[in-house]
Amino acid sequence: MKDELILKSNKKTSDNKKIVRKIIIYTFLSIWCLIVLFPFYWMILSSIKSYSEYNAEFIPKFISLEPTLENYRTAFTLVPLSRYFLNTIIFTVITTSLMMIVTTLAAFAFSRLEFKGKRLVFTLVLALMMIPTELVVITNYTTMVNLNLRNTFTGLILPSVTSVFYIYLLKENFEQIPDSLYYAAKVDGASDFKYLTRIMIPIARPTIVSILILKVIECWNSYVWPRLVTDNPDYYLVSNGIQEIRQNGFGRENIPAMMAAVVSISIPLIILFLIFRKQIMTGVSRSGTKG
Repeated sequence: MKDELILKSNKKTSDNKKIVRKIIIYTFLSIWCLIVLFPFYWMILSSIKSYSEYNAEFIPKFISLEPTLENYRTAFTLVPLSRYFLNTIIFTVITTSLMMIVTTLAAFAFSRLEFKGKRLVFTLVLALMMIPTELVVITNYTTMVNLNLRNTFTGLILPSVTSVFYIYLLKENFEQIPDSLYYAAKVDGASDFKYLTRIMIPIARPTIVSILILKVIECWNSYVWPRLVTDNPDYYLVSNGIQEIRQNGFGRENIPAMMAAVVSISIPLIILFLIFRKQIMTGVSRSGTKG
């Protein structure tokens, strides 16, 4: 009887410790979540405040009693934000499509094909990741200038159609596919390209989708290279457009309209991430696990 009471007491103590531990963890996560999400909330809140309401606040308010969408109309009429959106969509679609073709073919070659010097070539490709980004930007800029590709979509797109990291990520995933499938496909008379498109790509779909989404986000947020290779507003992306808004009088004076422009640019990426977040996590986790 005494032993049973002791066991019950120990179990109760252990349960209480687990409850306290969970309370601490969830409290910390909740606080951290509020810290991370607060800038987004403040951005949206500022975008729905009128110009007069925003400037009249000596002490910032965390709600708006008279929300308005006028700032969004202002953001799209005072600057060619629609053109920036279209340029960004063109840049993102073409760059991502070309990058996926190059990455998939390179990953297949390094993971499945056998050729002389494959290990050395792959080692040299990985070594490119050690080169500072600034040096690559300078080299790419010089090349684009020499080819007269400044202020063109070609100049914007070409330096972004390859990614050593994505090649490595997809190669690791391809190598998880059993060799027996490849030999069976060869016995059936399938070519390497047919094996890639019919077997490897469907199996590696989570990783391919995650790479696709990450590349779209990377293109959408691209700033340094587009800013360097273009000075013609006809080729500005949304990131350059926001910088132009901030630098001119409109952006510095009308903060609510500036926030409205930022919200408009951020919404597509937020929706994209919310839709494909599971695929992104699954693809990255599978690529980092062998066996």
